[in-house]
Amino acid sequence: MSDEKDRFKHVSYLWDETDAAKLAGDEVALLLYRSNLLGADLRLTNYGGGNTSCKADAIDPLTGGTAEVMWIKGSGGDIGTLKRSGLAALYVERLRSLKNIYKGIEMEDEMVELFNHCIYDLNSKAPSIDTPLHGFLPFKHIDHLHPDAAIAIAAAKDGKQITQDLFDGKIGWVEWQKPGFDLGLQLKACLDENPGIIGIMLGSHGLFTWGDTAYESYINTLEVIEKCAIYLEENYGKKGPVFGGQKISSPEKSQREAQAALLAPILRGFCSSEKHMVGHFTDDSRVLEFINSNDLDRLAPLGTSCPDHFLRTKISPLVLDLSPDEDLSDPAKIKERLAPEFVAYRQMYADYYETCKHPNSPAMRDANPVIILYPGIGMFSFSKDKQTTRVAAEFYTNAINVMKGAEAISEYTSLPRQEAFNIEYWLLEEAKLQRMPKPKALSGKIALVTGSAGGIGKAIAKKFVDEGAVVVINDNDAGRLEKADAEFKSQYGKDAYTTALLDVTSGDDITNAFHIAALAFGGVDIVVNCAGLSISKPIEEHTDKDWDLLYDVLVKGQFKVTQASVGVMRKQAIGGDILNIVSKNALVSGPNNAGYGSAKAAQLHLSRLNAAELGADKIRVNVVNPDAVISDSKIWEGDWAAGRAKAYGVKVEELPAFYAKRTLLDKIILPEDIANACLVFVGGLLSKSTGNVLNVDGGVAMAFVR
Repeated sequence: MSDEKDRFKHVSYLWDETDAAKLAGDEVALLLYRSNLLGADLRLTNYGGGNTSCKADAIDPLTGGTAEVMWIKGSGGDIGTLKRSGLAALYVERLRSLKNIYKGIEMEDEMVELFNHCIYDLNSKAPSIDTPLHGFLPFKHIDHLHPDAAIAIAAAKDGKQITQDLFDGKIGWVEWQKPGFDLGLQLKACLDENPGIIGIMLGSHGLFTWGDTAYESYINTLEVIEKCAIYLEENYGKKGPVFGGQKISSPEKSQREAQAALLAPILRGFCSSEKHMVGHFTDDSRVLEFINSNDLDRLAPLGTSCPDHFLRTKISPLVLDLSPDEDLSDPAKIKERLAPEFVAYRQMYADYYETCKHPNSPAMRDANPVIILYPGIGMFSFSKDKQTTRVAAEFYTNAINVMKGAEAISEYTSLPRQEAFNIEYWLLEEAKLQRMPKPKALSGKIALVTGSAGGIGKAIAKKFVDEGAVVVINDNDAGRLEKADAEFKSQYGKDAYTTALLDVTSGDDITNAFHIAALAFGGVDIVVNCAGLSISKPIEEHTDKDWDLLYDVLVKGQFKVTQASVGVMRKQAIGGDILNIVSKNALVSGPNNAGYGSAKAAQLHLSRLNAAELGADKIRVNVVNPDAVISDSKIWEGDWAAGRAKAYGVKVEELPAFYAKRTLLDKIILPEDIANACLVFVGGLLSKSTGNVLNVDGGVAMAFVR
């Protein structure tokens, strides 16, 4: 096996004979094994891209005999994470018999419906449009991938001849055509005309390879892609400098990130003119090589070639007319500078739609760019959620690789605009979009919850993620934050959140947290001031240190975090929410509570003052007043619990029941109760509410606001 690994430089050989041997005799299991290995190497295919299949005999439940069945990745899946439940299973004979009723390309969409009549496993995934591309080829195992190295050849002006020469006729060629039944027939015709070929290159699209066993298909796929990559590597620089040579230089990484963090909220505001978008930023070296080059202005407007690319990146990117060292300190000036560029992009997209649309085309979608290139700094992407926008950036990086390779060996060619439109606004693609789950209440929203590594803050952060938001998890305790990081990663995955070490008494920490939010997600929509502490002492025991700490964290911390958030929200100009987690103690007087209670009262009135000032910016400021939330609370780990127990003449362990008994509802308040109240304010139903207070205390009559 080591010999196999050693002979591949440009792809990863991951096959393990011991693991594969355990699956011997189960062709479907071997298909999944092979698929996951291929999907684990992004040089072989993109996330969600490509299809893999196998054909094997199975018991026909209708006859009790055997029938040849094809298992293939179902619609919308990803081969890197593919499981049996993600496969479609079809009778091969039935699928191939559909050619007897096929009447031509005008019947393509109707053929997809007929795939359902070929289903073998009624619990399988819906068949994708690529099903006939695999079905008409006779091989037991087939891989259809979108490797950059192969697409670079497929998208080259001389791609057909290069393929012929490079593989000595062992790889066939089929010109670009939208995937469907006819393309499946063309693949079969190519094989019939070229017996003995080991694969087929699809013009501007991707690669088909195969084998009679899972391993044969896997190794054949790696060998073909490796050969393509070696060919590109050998030709870089022969025609001249890559991308025409370097035009501008990039500043150091820290400076790039500083510029990106300042600009991201402004870009997000423009891109969220129709609905809230989540951002992503990368200054990957491959991106910098492209955006800093002489050929950027020529190549970027051409758009991408592979359908998998432009379906996620739009037809072409927006290239910003900003210098790498542009002064971004005046947001109003930068907005005025960039507004015409966004207007022009939207008009370009509208013209593209109007020129290419068909009588039955779906309505034009959001005309804002998905990919934005800032020469010298990096690439921004904006889409409905973090995973989608991150994947869009990955796909455009793939497109850059393709352009680089095609330009090295020939000349890059993109799909004609009409062909691109026919894919983007394909009725089958529209139907797939319509089948997607409805957005959740906080989809597209970005939240920063202070003190969110535990207690109330963590419960709020989880509730927001559950409802579709992305969240900046933070705490002033690095160990506590590390544990929360692991918990969120396990429960939600890497695209749901990011982390920041944040002490709300530190201006630098606050600035850095919003810097992280801008780089990770593009800005912020919801800020929850939840970080806090409690000190319970009789008045004669209170020290200056106690007083200053309470007011620094609770009052000044709330003010400084709010101040920073307003700066970001005003850049975006799409409104926002500030929620302050205050306390019943802001309204109720109690013993041994002068510092904490007065600080909470200051927080409450500060919230009213902020609400009055920020309404013109469509920024809502509201308050949630908890009481006695003991579960997982850092406040109750110290002397506060002992102090309150002493004040009320009960034992510490009796506090939860004591607090519940004194409420009108006789209820213990949990962190999740506070999180639910926060969602009420920011979930859309109270979008016209600001300056309000919501008590979540089980009912304490003395705390009634009115």
